Amino acid sequence: MIYITQLIYVKPGQEAIFDEFENVAIPIVARYNGRMLFRIRPTQENHIMQPVEAPYEIHLAAFNSEADFEAFKADKERTKFLHLKDASIEKMLLIKGTAL
Repeated sequence: MIYITQLIYVKPGQEAIFDEFENVAIPIVARYNGRMLFRIRPTQENHIMQPVEAPYEIHLAAFNSEADFEAFKADKERTKFLHLKDASIEKMLLIKGTAL
């Protein structure tokens, strides 16, 4: 089992485009032995460290294997909509891990 954490920084004013991409991508996770465990939008009230920029959204997903995660990323339906991701995301930090 691998865990994927993403800190996603959306371009100002592009939130609706990002949501369009998510509406396509998130349901596809399950096709590849994956589960979306958390999808969090932090607020200023729960942002501890200043002046570190808070991401627009934080995802925690789990996949049975690295191969499943790679297959998800290559999914033909998902790749048709990558232009929405590219248009809306300023930057993203992806962290891979395993349970200890």
